[in-house]
Amino acid sequence: MELDSALRFLRLNQISEAWVDAVWALEFTEAKEFDDPVEEELSAARPKHFKKLYDSLLVFTQEEAKTEQSVWAVLQENGISVKTLVAVLSFFVFGGKCKNADVQQRVSALQAASVYLLLLGLPGSIANKAFHGDLLDLCTDVWTHCWPQDSGKKRKKDPPKSSQTEVKRAKPRRKATHKNVDDEDEEEEEDAAEHFSGQDLSEVRAAVVLLVQSLLRLLQVFSLKDFEQNVKNCTQVFIKMLYFEPIIGEINFAEQNISDMKSVPEMAFHGLQLLCSPKHGQQEKSLIRIFHRLLYVILMMDKTSSAKPTLLTVSHSVIAVRNQALHFVCHVVNEVNDSALSCVRILLQHICLQMVEKSEFRCHGAQAVGRLSALCSSAGYAWFVRWLSNFSQHSKMAGRLFSVDVVMALLEQPERSPEGCDPTLLQYLPHKYLIQEVLFSRRMDVSPTVQGHALSCLAQCLELPSMNATRAVQGLFTTIGSQSELAQATEGSVASRQTQTFRSLPFRTVELSHTDSSVCEGKVNLEHILRRVKQSNTNVRKSALQALVGLLKHDVVPSTWDNLSVLASRCRDPAVSVKKKALQCVGELLSVKPCCGGVQVAWLEGVCSAVMDAESSVQERALEALDDVLLSHIKIFSENTFLDRGQRLAWDLLDRLCHDCHTLSRYLTKAFDVWLKQGRFTPMFFRALVSHTGAPHAAGAWLLLSKISSTSLPCGEILDAWDKMTRWNDVNSKTLCNVLCVIGDVAPQLNADTQRRIIDDLMSQLKTFSLSLDVISAAVEALVQYGRSDDVKSTQTFLNLHCGELVTLCESYLASIILKKDGAQNLDEDLMVKYLHTLGSASLNCPAKISKRTILLVESVLTTNSHKLTDVQDFPASLPLSQFRANSFLSKIRAHGVLTLGKLCLQHEELVQKYMPVFARELEEGTEVSVRNNVVVIMCDLCIRYTNAVDYYIPNISARLRDNSATIRENTLVMLTNLLQEEYVKWKGSLFFRFITALVDPVPSIANMCEYCLLNVLLQKNKDMFCQHFVNSILYFNAYTRHKSFNEFPQSDNSSLKGPQNRDKRFHIYRFLLEHCTDAQRFSITNKISQTLLVCFADGELPLDADGADILSETFGVLSLKEMKLQALKSSGGEEPEEENMAKAALETAQKKVVSQVHKKVFIEHTVPLIISLKHRLELERSPVLKDLMSYLQVTMQDFKNEVRQVFAGDEQLASELEFALKEAEKQRVIEEMENCSIQPAPKNIPTAQSADLQSPARPQPVLALRFATPQPPQLNSVTSQLPLSERRPPNALVGRGDRGRSNYLEETVLLKGKLNTRAISTPNAAVNMSLTFDEGFSAILSDKGTSSIDDAGPRDGSSEQRASRQWNVQSPLRRRNPLQD
Repeated sequence: MELDSALRFLRLNQISEAWVDAVWALEFTEAKEFDDPVEEELSAARPKHFKKLYDSLLVFTQEEAKTEQSVWAVLQENGISVKTLVAVLSFFVFGGKCKNADVQQRVSALQAASVYLLLLGLPGSIANKAFHGDLLDLCTDVWTHCWPQDSGKKRKKDPPKSSQTEVKRAKPRRKATHKNVDDEDEEEEEDAAEHFSGQDLSEVRAAVVLLVQSLLRLLQVFSLKDFEQNVKNCTQVFIKMLYFEPIIGEINFAEQNISDMKSVPEMAFHGLQLLCSPKHGQQEKSLIRIFHRLLYVILMMDKTSSAKPTLLTVSHSVIAVRNQALHFVCHVVNEVNDSALSCVRILLQHICLQMVEKSEFRCHGAQAVGRLSALCSSAGYAWFVRWLSNFSQHSKMAGRLFSVDVVMALLEQPERSPEGCDPTLLQYLPHKYLIQEVLFSRRMDVSPTVQGHALSCLAQCLELPSMNATRAVQGLFTTIGSQSELAQATEGSVASRQTQTFRSLPFRTVELSHTDSSVCEGKVNLEHILRRVKQSNTNVRKSALQALVGLLKHDVVPSTWDNLSVLASRCRDPAVSVKKKALQCVGELLSVKPCCGGVQVAWLEGVCSAVMDAESSVQERALEALDDVLLSHIKIFSENTFLDRGQRLAWDLLDRLCHDCHTLSRYLTKAFDVWLKQGRFTPMFFRALVSHTGAPHAAGAWLLLSKISSTSLPCGEILDAWDKMTRWNDVNSKTLCNVLCVIGDVAPQLNADTQRRIIDDLMSQLKTFSLSLDVISAAVEALVQYGRSDDVKSTQTFLNLHCGELVTLCESYLASIILKKDGAQNLDEDLMVKYLHTLGSASLNCPAKISKRTILLVESVLTTNSHKLTDVQDFPASLPLSQFRANSFLSKIRAHGVLTLGKLCLQHEELVQKYMPVFARELEEGTEVSVRNNVVVIMCDLCIRYTNAVDYYIPNISARLRDNSATIRENTLVMLTNLLQEEYVKWKGSLFFRFITALVDPVPSIANMCEYCLLNVLLQKNKDMFCQHFVNSILYFNAYTRHKSFNEFPQSDNSSLKGPQNRDKRFHIYRFLLEHCTDAQRFSITNKISQTLLVCFADGELPLDADGADILSETFGVLSLKEMKLQALKSSGGEEPEEENMAKAALETAQKKVVSQVHKKVFIEHTVPLIISLKHRLELERSPVLKDLMSYLQVTMQDFKNEVRQVFAGDEQLASELEFALKEAEKQRVIEEMENCSIQPAPKNIPTAQSADLQSPARPQPVLALRFATPQPPQLNSVTSQLPLSERRPPNALVGRGDRGRSNYLEETVLLKGKLNTRAISTPNAAVNMSLTFDEGFSAILSDKGTSSIDDAGPRDGSSEQRASRQWNVQSPLRRRNPLQD
């Protein structure tokens, strides 16, 4: 017979029974060697022999062969022992598992395994003792050893047929011979895999396909119901086969014909589908097992039997397998329906729990959750949303982060119908719950990453097509919506809040009206978004900007200037990424609301200021925005021209730059300089721009023309527009200044006649003295442009002629007013100011025409001298004035007189020496704000030109930082910053201390400006500036001058911050300085304080009088600040690091340990002796500062609680006192935290957005380790409840603000006796923190060790939860009774 002949190559009759018995005795766990003659004969077997045997056995699987003689009878007739046949087949299988097996051995092993699987599928295999579980596992798993794992990376070209059996090339000799044998074997295997040819791989793949087909045929006819371990192994094998080769196209899971399946992954999915059938065990249990393995396919992870899951490299093939796995789950659910839905819920939960922090994995995971949740019914969907709401408070940041992604995936689905849903679950069906109670509550998360992601997703909710999502977001900000929107938004929420209780009772105004409460909540929510825009974390600021813009774009919040100014200010953010995000946001908002005036102003403030940014990429983005919005929409204008939306917006913005926002127009100069270098402007652009000078919006056109310094301007059109301006007074002063600037720029292109005509026009207008002050300056500048030439002498002659004429006219007018007795009676104040201003502007261009008489006339405007000055020839040796004294002139005239006198000083150095003391005296004793302000301006300008002469008076200028006028303080701050930045002024004397005093200015804008100047301008030039001046700041602000080395600077009463009334201001400054110091600088400051202040008091160099006690007390207060603590020693926040961040966390831990040791050593060697000595002196003096010293030690020793005795070995009494104080402080802290607990039970559902806002910030709930089953409620901590109140530790969910950085006390959580029968030990609720594991040894479903039934996997109702365990008792611990007393 064919079967008999096919079996001959196996030499079954030559196999000894002893060898067969030995193989069976080993349970097929290891290979048993043959005798040499038999092994040589069997080694001659080729794959074609196994193929022939396989085909012979395949005949018996056909329908027509089943009625004939069975294969077992044939074997018996031929005297072939089944036991021997199985043993020999196992020999070949083991041969393929060898690491150095060649291609023929691997193919033979795969075909031998296929023969065995085919043999098992024949009826009677168990009766004839052909089945063995271990051998079945060996055969199904042998392909992993035969198929080269790296076959897709390196492949040798197909060699000729004659070279197929050639020995692989020799390796170079290793220098070292002491390597592990296993490592050498692995290297040999990898090297062998590298040199498999394409034909070799094709043969091995064909054998693998045959093996898979045999396994599928076996599962179709052979039941593994009683062999759970084999089912588990088959599941793992099929999961591995999913990655065998790339999946091309969609897989038809309804296909049942094995022969039509082309790819191995398709066969693997069919095998998984066969394992789901009741033939192989309880269906729901099988589904849980398969979904458990598919979980890691969906998560794109690699999970071996013992190791933790590892992330796969995301590629097209991995994503394709994941997508097909989701298709398969959906197909199984559609086929099985109800039995699979409970398993889908478990799968959804574990996708959430196993998700990692990486965004790419989270994105794919959220899509999977959304797709799988669509399979659930309304009740199942509501159940999952309720679970997700609890999961959003997971202790791990990755879980909370992923819950936000899941919410966004669920919002893309249509809202569920309430039909067939339990009434208690109806609140979880609308999108409103997902947005308001799950997503928006994460804005208060302790992790900035989660905060930022939640805020960015909130903005994305408004872009969803669902109107319900938009209404839900509007419901969070009901104060800005219309009354109808407010009613709709609060209609459903009021009813749900009537029965709401809080976990804690907030100490604030109790809102009794639901409408008022929602309005208050809307205000709080908006204020929270605005606060997040200014948060220290960069990502949170960017996300908050995105959320705010989304709310503004969809009119959820009003476009008020308070909201829009936040966007504009972020364009000047210290972080480059935030500035870019802010520019993008204001651009998006402008495109949506181009007609809104506030939006236009915000866009101009943000974009124009960014043109001057220090970062080139920010400049480029701002220039691009200006080009797109302004320049690209300038077209040639005519009376019949229709302005489209973009053109109208461009000219509206330019009009605002000419009027409301004229101060921003100076930023355009920088932009036009860049564009001019880039060749952005063409003659067509100039013609188009000039064509708009006759349009109603001509002001904007003149503004742009004034910013372009180019020789390509069309002079003819510009002169025509100039000639049409017959009356200057009819033109706006800003526009007229721009026109004059353009006229001055085209001067070199005009001929002599035209130049003379324009000069005459300018002179005639200037001589009328009817122009405004800014127009006078522009006209004088234009006049100067027409006098410039290559010849310096001719230029100066021109200026002396024309500007000298103006000076003469001004001098005559001043003499007529000052020197005549009745001159001041008919005084025109505005005209007097114009003459003074013209005199100052003209004098800068013709200093030779300034006579002594002119100077004294200007001086007379500021003094009471009324001498006749007509015959003055020489300066007197000294003028009899020490200060500008009040006279008959108004303050306005005197203020302009100061400016004019300052301009005269700029051209005459001798005047600087004469008038500088007068200016300084005026700053101290002057009463007129405008005069003092202009004096500050003049002195700062003179400092640039005559630095040495003015340097002596810098203290007089810096004293104006404490002036009574906010205007003077602001201008002084700006000008001093400019001088310091350009290094005209150094940080000498008390300048630094007076400068940082502006940090506590009563006007917030000045304080903010001071902070910006310090951090973004001045600190960049001197990184050690804060550290160098810190110790002296303590003495200076307390006006303590007894120290021999510090604070030798006198200070006036108005600049002092001494006294208890200014303590908060002083410490605000200290905190600011410390926050922006590095750890090295903080360390240096601490040592400097000890060595320069504490040592002086300890040695008695400084007395402990009232002032000394105040300084010492303040010093200990500074040392106790949390900002003084080194950042490296601070806690990272209490969150467990993710696997991918473990290396970084380990490095930070090592650094913290090293820094802590150094800090401890320095503290013991240098600070502790001083503290002990100082404590003894304070005790002798009975000083109240002793209390401050103990408070400082209590704060400092928090890092060395267990080493107090060691640190203070030199003073045992102090060590004992300190230990007692630390224990008392700890007990008091715990009691305070317990008293802050709620006095009412917490609701079972998640707190609303309002309650979440009250618990700032929202503390995540930790989760226990889970098996692949539905998480259950937590157990009550019986150990903690038995402790006295002073020793109890609160549950982690109730830990207060001060304990956030600590780890959770998981080791104290135990199970109650008698409760193990109602719930699995690995299925807790998301309320206790343990590491997650899916190891079958811990799973009651997947292990025989478990005691819970399969019903535990489904959702539980309220009764089952109560039966399983008790909820956490969230009542106040002070009111809780001991359970042992019940």
